[in-house]
Amino acid sequence: MHSEEISFVPLLIVIGLAFVVPFALSRIKRFTIPIVVGEILAGMVFGKSGLGLVTENFVLEVLSVLGFAYLMFLSGLEIDLSAVSRQMAQSSGGRLRQLIDSPFVIGGAMFGLTLVGSTIPAFYLRGQGLIKDPWIMALILSTTSLGVVVPVLKEQGLTRDDYGQSILMASLIADFASILLISIYVLLRSQGLTLDVLLVLILFGAFVTVYRAAAIFQRHLPAERVFEELSSATSQIKLRGSFALALVFIALAESLGIENILGAFLAGVIISLLSEGDGSILREKLDAIGYGFFIPIFFVMVGVSFDLPALLSSRSTLLLVPLLIVIAYAVKFLAALLYRLKYSWRETLAAGALLSSRLSLIIAAAAIGLELGLISDAVNSGIILVAVITCTVSPILFNRLAPERETERNRVIVMGSQKSAALLTRRLREHNLDAVLVCGDIDQNQQALAIGIPSICPEQSVSLADALRRAEVRQARAVVAMEESDEDNLRICRMARQVYGVENIVSWVRDPVQNDRFRRLGARVVNPAYSTVLIMEGMVLSPAAFSMTADVDEVREVREIKLQNPDLIGRRLNEVTLPGDAIVLMIERRGDVLVPDRQTKLRANDTITLVGADTDVDSAARLFARDGR
Repeated sequence: MHSEEISFVPLLIVIGLAFVVPFALSRIKRFTIPIVVGEILAGMVFGKSGLGLVTENFVLEVLSVLGFAYLMFLSGLEIDLSAVSRQMAQSSGGRLRQLIDSPFVIGGAMFGLTLVGSTIPAFYLRGQGLIKDPWIMALILSTTSLGVVVPVLKEQGLTRDDYGQSILMASLIADFASILLISIYVLLRSQGLTLDVLLVLILFGAFVTVYRAAAIFQRHLPAERVFEELSSATSQIKLRGSFALALVFIALAESLGIENILGAFLAGVIISLLSEGDGSILREKLDAIGYGFFIPIFFVMVGVSFDLPALLSSRSTLLLVPLLIVIAYAVKFLAALLYRLKYSWRETLAAGALLSSRLSLIIAAAAIGLELGLISDAVNSGIILVAVITCTVSPILFNRLAPERETERNRVIVMGSQKSAALLTRRLREHNLDAVLVCGDIDQNQQALAIGIPSICPEQSVSLADALRRAEVRQARAVVAMEESDEDNLRICRMARQVYGVENIVSWVRDPVQNDRFRRLGARVVNPAYSTVLIMEGMVLSPAAFSMTADVDEVREVREIKLQNPDLIGRRLNEVTLPGDAIVLMIERRGDVLVPDRQTKLRANDTITLVGADTDVDSAARLFARDGR
């Protein structure tokens, strides 16, 4: 094929649409529309059903196929079989209770009920002359959109919750079982009931063999050392290996006459089993490549190929669309009643609503049915419309129905490459806080890891937002900025407060002139040089108090208390008799940290740091409390 026969203008338009859609959807505040839905709608507007500016050509067709295979590959990455085994191992009680508590069992039973529930109306639709093949329609209606379920659960902070895990497992099982059954059905349809159906077992045999070989290879230290050495910016050997593995399974599935989406899915499962977890760098890179390029092309092209004239010209298909929507929700809501064995009615209905969303797999199944001649162009367009409607409405229903859960924020993120940042992280962890260090210095990162401090060292190309996400900022109760530059610290404070809503922000500010800029963000300010002077002053004026700081970890307790006793407000410290050897080590006031002396006046809502023996600190804390008891 000569280069002049290929036009890249349609590709440019598609990539441009993929770039603009997230910005456009972010302006819609009343409800959230999934980005993939926006991409499909954009494709409809610019495709053959709209302006006709984008037409299918060789380049877009290849990239769209790769995008869909990549989407199935990433769906496989979401499978966490170790989590399933942990859930089953942790379940207690009788046999029935263990089955009810198992997300795997509930998810499998839900899919079985959904499949049965979808088969009955599928035969009814064939009897009415609305469809040709009831079996492919039953499989189409049994699907669930993992690509919608996972982001919604993450947004609500439910991915680690037992309830969220149950919904996620039901979605994963529906995805896996749907892909498998569609592949088997295509084989039966194209080749009949022959021994060729057993070719699926060859694919699964290859899955087990490759996984076991890769697991042994991964434990081989010399090989692992070579892999780490080749994981540089130019080699990216793990990323290349992931792509190679995906293509091997895609090619194997294709050569066996099986749908290549099953091969891509199994390759993703292998990478999931071998990778380091959700936060691994490899997964982030795979997500970035997929959702940054290939997958948006697939969804935009789904919209481009949407045949609105065919849909409008078919009266039976126009009647079919609302029927399919009703059936799609009914079968999932009925199957979701299984959740009532363990959860409330609101949680049960919310799960049914979210699991009713369909997107990638329903479109894939429809495309396969269209290719085999089992459904018409008009029905295919109707199914795409059903996918768009369900994956738009379902997240909204879930957010309205699901009971509000308070997200528990326990993490403290310390950002800085100085030794003082690592020291603070260590001391916070000694107080049983989930503190993590984020530093840009590789040596500092390695030293922190060596002494047991969780440390993240993002690459220079990684943005501040990516670094905070990697540190799980949405779980953070506090962010501490300790970088050398005040501007860097200001960026950290702004991102933590305005983007991620972290309430407790503490920052070093080397130039006191900049204090107001930080305070306007609600950050509490510490001026390192001035604080050092105050501490040294305190050592001169109150040596007994500061002599305690050397051994405070071993024989003393440190506690913060808010001053609310009206009898103490306005009094000087030398006028307050503290019990035993308790002392006031530090006072935080309106974002400033003060090292007090005997003449320091107490003010309302001062946060006072007390140091002393356990019983003495307890008594002093009661003294500073509202009623002084």
